[in-house]
Amino acid sequence: MLTSILIHFINMTAAEKLPLWLPAADALALLKVRPQTLYANVSRGRIRTQADTADPRRSLYHRDDVQRLAARRQGRRSDAALAGEAIQWGEPVLASGISTVVAGRLYYRGQDACALAEEGTLEQVSALLWDGPAYPFASPGPTGAPASFTAPLASAMTALAVRAAADPPGRGRGRLALLHEAAGLMGLLADALAGPSRGERVHERLAAVWRRPKAADLIRRALVLLADHELNASTFATRVTASTGASLAASVLSGLAALSGPLHGGAARATLGLVRAAEREGVDAAMHEWLSLGRRLPAFGHPLYPQGDVRCQALLARIDLPAPYAELREVGERLMGEKANVDFALAALTTAHRLPAHAPLVLFALARAVGWIAHALEQQATGTLIRPRARYTGPAPGASAAR
Repeated sequence: MLTSILIHFINMTAAEKLPLWLPAADALALLKVRPQTLYANVSRGRIRTQADTADPRRSLYHRDDVQRLAARRQGRRSDAALAGEAIQWGEPVLASGISTVVAGRLYYRGQDACALAEEGTLEQVSALLWDGPAYPFASPGPTGAPASFTAPLASAMTALAVRAAADPPGRGRGRLALLHEAAGLMGLLADALAGPSRGERVHERLAAVWRRPKAADLIRRALVLLADHELNASTFATRVTASTGASLAASVLSGLAALSGPLHGGAARATLGLVRAAEREGVDAAMHEWLSLGRRLPAFGHPLYPQGDVRCQALLARIDLPAPYAELREVGERLMGEKANVDFALAALTTAHRLPAHAPLVLFALARAVGWIAHALEQQATGTLIRPRARYTGPAPGASAAR
């Protein structure tokens, strides 16, 4: 018996002899990647991890997950296939020092965003993300695009379009001038989305214009938590525009246009629609009807947070969930097998404090504009143009001419 065990061990491959849980050095050696890529795979739920009992400050990585990814990397996949995977929740496609999600936590330049949300303001976070002094978001004065409290997104887009048509390109200009311009753009957006400035900070302005002073602290927390989120769709659109050398206003306008889509900034509004249906029909009936129409339930799950969206958790910890949100959360998480995300929290905040229906989009737009500006500044500093190639799937070139 002992002999057969020894023979089996000798015949095992080196990989099979590895322990079930690997230290970072062994995982990196197998994957042949940088530490950032290892951490990204952990945050996306591709590699299981646990604390090292010998040293709780260190993490161990599941051998089978590491070997599976290593085998995929060694497979004969074309550059086109790799690029196609990267652009859909795959590996990072651009270098950035602004924000990242590691092991289910969101960090702004290395600082935990949830910790920053405890006391910080959007203005303070802008200084961190822009890597510069904290300038006030001063009102630029009359812009010819008055705020509309029934259509704030239209007001913001109009105001940005006016600036985009008139402002000088960002390329080649000094950083100090761009930072002053960035603060002015935030003042412009705040005016368009929250009304003319009365000298308050953004969260106080929103609480005042919505006549909900008791919601000011939660609004502040939401703005901080939404300020940036790696290379999401609106941020990528912003960086593409910035890479051409366009003005900051034009770059932010690109981000705002992308945010307006129902799969991005409109997700919280869809959640409010689901809540209204649940109030009319009951939670179970509303959810089953939603799923029967082929729709994915909004506000549940996020690829970067397999253990749950920390931004949602940070907000919900401060909200007394109104009916039917508690039941909606329980049933939704059971049906989807995924936890509620920040869109759920924004919808709950809106209902709990009776904010206007457009509040989630306004919060998203004002907060994320800080991140868009940070990415525009970072992209322009590289001096490079973002110009991917297309993988052509149309008729063979010259095929019609040969007929």
